Amino acid sequence: MIPPETARLQLSQMLSPAFPVGGFAWSQGLEYAMDAGWVTRATLPRWLEDWLDHGQGWCDAVLLSLALRPGADHAALDDLARAACMTRQRLTETVEQGTALAANMAALTGCPQAPAALPVAMGRACAAMSLPPAEIIAAFLQAQAAALISAAVRFLPLGPVQGQQMLAALRPRILDHAARAAMATPDDLASATWGADIAAMAHETMTTRIFRS
Repeated sequence: MIPPETARLQLSQMLSPAFPVGGFAWSQGLEYAMDAGWVTRATLPRWLEDWLDHGQGWCDAVLLSLALRPGADHAALDDLARAACMTRQRLTETVEQGTALAANMAALTGCPQAPAALPVAMGRACAAMSLPPAEIIAAFLQAQAAALISAAVRFLPLGPVQGQQMLAALRPRILDHAARAAMATPDDLASATWGADIAAMAHETMTTRIFRS
């Protein structure tokens, strides 16, 4: 097992924007929603809350939790994670980032790792950390929320400080969802964010776009 002090440093490294998984290139359909006027500076916090409560944030938290557990079948979880993707771009997004993470971890540890969807690859890479699962899940959710806010800062009239205020406001929700996900079962894997799914589908046909999803 990796001791807590080392594990926290490693987790911070893996979730840093500098860790080369390409997260900066994706928006999970948020770009279309902003372009269409569905999401504005005023409504972005609600979009992020729904993402956590009912959308990809919650799904990835559950998948990460399942992948962290002793004896987890990561190949089966990868199949489940791919099947849970509602759009082609979402599938590409999670698989490309997870594959990059796995390749990076293989280079750092010398242990080959098969490609996998991002939350499964993350869970597999963090399984040996002697940290509470909820702590790992919360750190992952915060990094994902920060990436979405960063996309909004680049698209909307939204300043970086305002973006950080939105991220700080999400902390109680992130901690709550991480604690619930740590105890979740596969039956808890569900989403109901139809607007986000439609935005992700519509993004595929945008003529001009900044992000890949």
